[in-house]
Amino acid sequence: MKLSIVIVNFNVKQLLENCLQSVVQACKNIDAEIFVIDNASTDGSQAFFKNKFSSVHFKWNKINVGFAKANNSVLPEVSGDYILFLNPDTIVPPDCFEKCMAFFSTQHDCGALGVRMVDGQGNFLKESKRGFPHPMTSLYKMIGLHKLFPRSRKFAKYYEGHLSEKENNPVAVLSGAFMLLSKATLNKVKGFDESYFMYGEDIDLSCNITKAGFKNYYFADTTITHFKGESTEKKSAEYSKHFYGSMKIFVRKYYADNKITMHFICLGIDFKKALSNLKRVLSI
Repeated sequence: MKLSIVIVNFNVKQLLENCLQSVVQACKNIDAEIFVIDNASTDGSQAFFKNKFSSVHFKWNKINVGFAKANNSVLPEVSGDYILFLNPDTIVPPDCFEKCMAFFSTQHDCGALGVRMVDGQGNFLKESKRGFPHPMTSLYKMIGLHKLFPRSRKFAKYYEGHLSEKENNPVAVLSGAFMLLSKATLNKVKGFDESYFMYGEDIDLSCNITKAGFKNYYFADTTITHFKGESTEKKSAEYSKHFYGSMKIFVRKYYADNKITMHFICLGIDFKKALSNLKRVLSI
């Protein structure tokens, strides 16, 4: 079985170098190919990698086309039986890919697989496994009930809090930081929805995988490190624009049949965006 690894880079050359070192090590015992798409980084990434990682296929975009479009751009070139979408701010253990593909092959209904993730301090990242962001599920998270009842099937559904981080389980939503798909799944779902520039595309793809008749699995038997958010400044106006814009794209796509619900959710998103922008301005 062959693995194709797709990584989108934007201004994190040092993190990408560390990521690629771990990826190359993890590919030693498997048939694999590695693609890196750079979204017009301004940190000297192209010169930095000029004479490094000769086995990696680098693609240098002249403009930032966004996460979804950059990932999709190399799909016609990949030849793997499995395709892994991986963030550049991650470190994978040496046996990660072997374990993931072995588990994948034993689950006949598996369309995609995500793994246990920790941050740079070793803390478990709850977004490793998530539920579908229904309005009430999102509301419970927004008002903090998921923190008061972290194991509740109802109030902590956003992060599937009732499921142990140490057990393998089907889940609704996987993180785009590490998302392994079979070629059969990818052929059905056609990759990421390019309406999303950044954020939300992993939730959307997870939903499409479920619609296609497959399951998304959270795989706890391997752990990667994710230095989350290093390629974006979360207090910036650009972050606010893309993050809340993606939320509205998702809502309009999945709640189009319920105009009233869609309207009120979009109002809530606008309120959160305004509040976030106000906090940003006041902190300057």
